[in-house]
Amino acid sequence: MDFSDKVAIVTGGGSGIGAEVARQLAAAGARVVINGRDAGKLDAAARAIDPTGDSVHAVAGDIADPRTAERLVAEAEARFGGVDILVNNAGVFEPKPFLELTEADYDRFLDIILKGKFFMAQAAARAMQRRGGGAIVHTGSMWALQAVGATPSSAYSAANAGVHALVRNLALELAPLGIRINAVAPAVVETPVYETFMSPEEVAAVLPGFNTFHPLGRNGQPGDVAAAILFLASPAASWITGTVLPVDGGVMAGRN
Repeated sequence: MDFSDKVAIVTGGGSGIGAEVARQLAAAGARVVINGRDAGKLDAAARAIDPTGDSVHAVAGDIADPRTAERLVAEAEARFGGVDILVNNAGVFEPKPFLELTEADYDRFLDIILKGKFFMAQAAARAMQRRGGGAIVHTGSMWALQAVGATPSSAYSAANAGVHALVRNLALELAPLGIRINAVAPAVVETPVYETFMSPEEVAAVLPGFNTFHPLGRNGQPGDVAAAILFLASPAASWITGTVLPVDGGVMAGRN
């Protein structure tokens, strides 16, 4: 795929799926603005993708604050001339039983996952309107399509269900502006997110147990999801909007 005339914003771009999406977009010729909360990690990711800084620009900030979205768009327009693609990837994941969830937990999931994606999409769509169109791809979740008893995630799942609903609503509203919007819904993907609530040793012991959860027999890798995101952002998907695509190793098909 050729993105040589495109400018993209990727939230959650400091590691995992977001960093891989940014790497693939830059390799295909796009100019990319990446966002995350950890400035050091974000700068390191940008340098790893493009040491010259010509095609990748890092903008740190909390995506739960709508002002961060406005700043990302302003930086993309000032540095690269506009916004054509938004990959709304930032999120947080931490299984916790429903009866133990606090209001602070609830607010954290909703603010980062749903509020962050809502206002980032709004800011990007305004910029895309000035360019005559564009493509938005959200990272949603399989947990919003199917509950998993081993990983109680009610607030996380509710937030991502909102993201999925946003896709369908914005597909209708933004189509007249030439803006497509879709989402991917990954199952278990091996990214650093698990180390936010488990030690590296625990991750190494626990994650392999989820391989057989997927009918294809393995956990996902960031590249598996990035490939689907790039497809949905590309002209190859020009007649696709309002879709939530499971990228899940076959989980939504059923169980063996």
